[in-house]
Amino acid sequence: MSRRFEDELDALQQQSLLRRLRVLESQPGTGIDYAGRHLINFSSNDYLGLAGERFLKEAAKQAIDEYGVGSTASRLVCGTLAPHLLLEEKLAAFKGAEAAVSFSSGYATALGTLNALAGKEDVIILDKLAHASLIDGARLSGATLRVFPHNQMEKLEAHLQWAREKHPEARVLVVTESIFSMDGDRAPLADIVELKDRYGALLLLDEAHAVGVVGANGRGLAELLGLTARVDIQMGTLSKALGVSGGYICGSRALIDWLINRARSFVYSTAPPAALAAAAAAAIEFMQSAAGEARRQRLWGNLKILAAGLPPGLTPEKLQSAIVPVMLGAEETALDASRMFFERGFFVPAIRYPTVARGTARLRLTLSAAHLPEEIQAVTETLWELAE
Repeated sequence: MSRRFEDELDALQQQSLLRRLRVLESQPGTGIDYAGRHLINFSSNDYLGLAGERFLKEAAKQAIDEYGVGSTASRLVCGTLAPHLLLEEKLAAFKGAEAAVSFSSGYATALGTLNALAGKEDVIILDKLAHASLIDGARLSGATLRVFPHNQMEKLEAHLQWAREKHPEARVLVVTESIFSMDGDRAPLADIVELKDRYGALLLLDEAHAVGVVGANGRGLAELLGLTARVDIQMGTLSKALGVSGGYICGSRALIDWLINRARSFVYSTAPPAALAAAAAAAIEFMQSAAGEARRQRLWGNLKILAAGLPPGLTPEKLQSAIVPVMLGAEETALDASRMFFERGFFVPAIRYPTVARGTARLRLTLSAAHLPEEIQAVTETLWELAE
């Protein structure tokens, strides 16, 4: 058995697809210590630079002092603590929903929610570039799956028509991200909402990479477009712009009560530590403050600096988020480019299959409000060198 694994790992190595864990020697931030070097980190999802903030640490420490380091049981047994409920109240208010429920991770959120909402008699329609957690959740639900090419509304409508004709009694669920994690572009949300309403479908919108980045106080793309009330299921994460860990669903009170009873990744998981819930609640409060809005504006200021210095061809013409893909194609090309950035003092890992499709390997630059203008200027100079 061991030999078989070794052979399969060798095959991954030959295809430039073998991955290894990278151990950082410092607290994650825009400056990190890795492999004996100090590097500027352009790979983190900590878009607002909150993960190392003192006020989040203090909130977590206070919760540890009061509730300990473990929750001891699942939420439905004796694991629900006051910080969990406070977090969910703040999430619901922040996202303009009746109620919210939090999960131990974004992945657990997707798996538990999709399995609770759809079964073998139902239909799930996904954007082709939806996150792996959404794809896995849809597959595990047993529902009939249909996939539409990325952001192509004609094909989405065709799938909705088919679902209503072939499965008239089914629950039909459209699933998409608002900002896509590997391409950084936005879903045509207004069109999606119009179509799902026309065909009587539900919409699950994953705002993982939009919260903290777009919308009033970083509430997300649905808020920015005035569509919050028309999104049936709002999904998100606590582990990106909010700087902590975990995932959540916001929606109607009935939806949340159903998930509490039927989302297996919620029902059968030990509750996250109270310290994480307390820190996340503090982050949400910060997002709605003047200081939080200033932090978000600083992020967009940094994105303008980056956009002004990008070489043509490798990167998008217009930046729609804090995610900037540098398209390279072959896996080995992406690895070589990552090594080049490392030599220039930047941490930018290569993104390869199966995270992205074969032949679309890339670097994935992510910006933070904590990056300095001179750091951004330096990374654009390296991009120009790569483009030559």
